[in-house]
Amino acid sequence: MAVWRATMPWWFVLIWSTGFIVAKYGMPNAEPLTFLALRFGGTLIVMLPIALLTRTPWPKRRVDARQTGPVERIDWRLIAHLAVSGTLIQAVYLGGVWAAIKQGAPAGLAALIVGIQPLLTALFARVVGEPVSRRQWLGLLCGFAGVGLVVANKVGVRGIGVHTVALCVLSLVAITAGTLYQKRFCAQFDLRVGTLVQFGAAFAVTLPAAWALETMQVRWNAEMIGALVWSVLALSIGAISLLFLLIRHGAATKVSSLMYLTPPTTAVMAWLLFGETLSPLSAAGMVVAALGVALVIERRAMPAASAS
Repeated sequence: MAVWRATMPWWFVLIWSTGFIVAKYGMPNAEPLTFLALRFGGTLIVMLPIALLTRTPWPKRRVDARQTGPVERIDWRLIAHLAVSGTLIQAVYLGGVWAAIKQGAPAGLAALIVGIQPLLTALFARVVGEPVSRRQWLGLLCGFAGVGLVVANKVGVRGIGVHTVALCVLSLVAITAGTLYQKRFCAQFDLRVGTLVQFGAAFAVTLPAAWALETMQVRWNAEMIGALVWSVLALSIGAISLLFLLIRHGAATKVSSLMYLTPPTTAVMAWLLFGETLSPLSAAGMVVAALGVALVIERRAMPAASAS
């Protein structure tokens, strides 16, 4: 368990970074909201039998009944909190990024705007009772600078409308608010129930939006099927479960700082799989981003108390 907890952040970064690969293969074959609706629906199809076969209990809380005394009832308040955080993290965040890229936003610009998330999370970290040290602020600024270097040659605003940038900003606000909201109101829950509730809420929001705004036409081929299967199993179930565990056991600022490692990891993947250029500036940015994250998540030993 100690080894698993130590490596869990790096597994999360590795899997989460494959979202770019999914977009590369999935975007030409389906519109953004349509693809996300299929992804969320597929996640429910996989998780519902698992929850039923394992007899996953719904979250409950003890309440005092006037005649019978304390009884356990379904905790609808926790379920509502999970639905809110799921809508923010899944439907709004992913929907905004995918829609912005579909409308022509360079991936680098989207990554840079959403990359402000760790700084924004730290700014409001006191909401969940988490002070941020000067060393962590330095690390957050360093990490953002590193992301800027990584995506510097992919950032462009020519021909980009205000509404496209607004979608990226909406995604930034959604992932920040969702992370803090979950840490504050629903950090503890069964992963099976949490996945069902969150993706159920995201599906309920995304499907009507896709029906209203898109043609919902899908070109089924090997690339589309592969992207969808990976999205469901690796991203929606694997990476999100890791994110839930990280939020549960770690400070929101530290968890958010891991997002700084996504653009560098994605750049390496794109270089290996698609032959995209990996410039010296990008390589330097990877080092700077990694240094920033190290400053944020490093644990300093507490000084020994002096003898009285």
